[in-house]
Amino acid sequence: GQDRTQTHLFPISLDQSIAKDNEVRLIDLFVDSIDLNDFGFKVDFQENGRPAYRPSDLLKLYIYGYLNRTRSSRGLEKESKRNIEVMWLLRCLSPDHNTISNFRRDNPKAIKKVFRQTVQLAKYFNLIGGNLLAGDSTKLRAQNSKKNNFNQKKVERHLAYIENKLSEYENALAESDGDEKKTILQEIEKQTDRKKEYQNIERQIKQTGQPQISTSDSDSRQMITRNNITEVAYNIQTTVDAENNIPIDYKVTNANDSKAMGNMLQRAKSILRSNQFTALYDKGYHTGSEFSIADRLGIETIVAIPGVAAQAPNPLYNVENFRYNKQEDYYTCPQNQKLKTNGKWHKARTYLFKRYTTKACANCSVKNQCSKAKCGKAIQRSEHQDLIDKNRQRVNQNQSYYKRRQAIVEHPYGTIKRQWGFDHIMTKKGMTRASSDVGLLMTAYNLRRLINIVGIKALIKWAKQLLSYFLELMELLGLKLAKIRTWFLSENK
Repeated sequence: GQDRTQTHLFPISLDQSIAKDNEVRLIDLFVDSIDLNDFGFKVDFQENGRPAYRPSDLLKLYIYGYLNRTRSSRGLEKESKRNIEVMWLLRCLSPDHNTISNFRRDNPKAIKKVFRQTVQLAKYFNLIGGNLLAGDSTKLRAQNSKKNNFNQKKVERHLAYIENKLSEYENALAESDGDEKKTILQEIEKQTDRKKEYQNIERQIKQTGQPQISTSDSDSRQMITRNNITEVAYNIQTTVDAENNIPIDYKVTNANDSKAMGNMLQRAKSILRSNQFTALYDKGYHTGSEFSIADRLGIETIVAIPGVAAQAPNPLYNVENFRYNKQEDYYTCPQNQKLKTNGKWHKARTYLFKRYTTKACANCSVKNQCSKAKCGKAIQRSEHQDLIDKNRQRVNQNQSYYKRRQAIVEHPYGTIKRQWGFDHIMTKKGMTRASSDVGLLMTAYNLRRLINIVGIKALIKWAKQLLSYFLELMELLGLKLAKIRTWFLSENK
């Protein structure tokens, strides 16, 4: 090594310290090639204070941080003072961590538009096929512990415990004196305050009608992450193109998957400007109303079929073994008996259905194998059953096609959660802020994917050409404005 006290006659510049094919140069060119003025970035600016940082500088800092596994504002502030690549990227600017944090907090929509630019860049290099998409979701833990998540039963359990404790303290108070009495009074006051807190939470649950309340991050919900393990989390819906496993859309939610497919398909149609694609989903998305939306959009879906909810004592008499006659609207059971309907539509929680029964069940020899109900077998046919049956046919005809789903859509999750270690939401206080965090995650993932497929040199070359073209346009515009100004002044004279 070199002597640390030795002076150098010809010290190299900051630019010479960064290799020509360093990805930090691509981040710089990529952000500069975007017209951020139309994206709606908000900037903190005090009238008599220092000038505000440009959105482009803070965006460059965040993209660099997420690509290099640094997401916290304090961590990025530290990097800006010690990391030579960040010093080059920001031209030795060093924003405060509050400024960095506020930028992410205030710009979820603008960050979404930056993500869209990475999708457009992938389209430019013909990396988006647009023929086969896969959709799924992943849970990212929120900044809210299970202890600070409540439902009605949990609140009632806590209140019952407190009431029991207060009763014990009241009994002990009658038999105590002196210092012991003072200690018991303090405990009673403490438990009374806790009781008021839980009563306020209970009141909030009843007023909002929400099944859960999270006190640290209000929009987060306790969800099953795998098997019977639960976490207070957000559910991130994504749509991934099969050509190169590149996400084209994401949405942060706090609900399960059952009602998510229709909206994600509508967004995919808008992004691709086409409905000529097939979408693959797992059984969590198997919902009649969502099939109806897909049919209305003209999009073909292949959704895995969940297990039968109501099993017959003998599987041979499950509903799927009953034949349906669409023309005459009746079912035929394996014993060749007809189950008919009176034509009346009944209302379930989210859909309408008809009920099919037969009086032959009363004297049927296999009734105990078919149904445990006293009145015999009853079949409920949903208003969406025709679409559900069509999906079943597509699944049976495209088994090998569907098997590709997991390899397509799980690819980004594996990289983001396992390789990068981003298994939680960095922000707090709401879904909107969480969306900013996920937007930067997806932007970083797409850029990393592009670097791996296209190569850093080709991307830098493209960015330089685009930037050069943009600067030429600005110069021509400047000349045109100068001519207009000269003409306007001469006319005034």
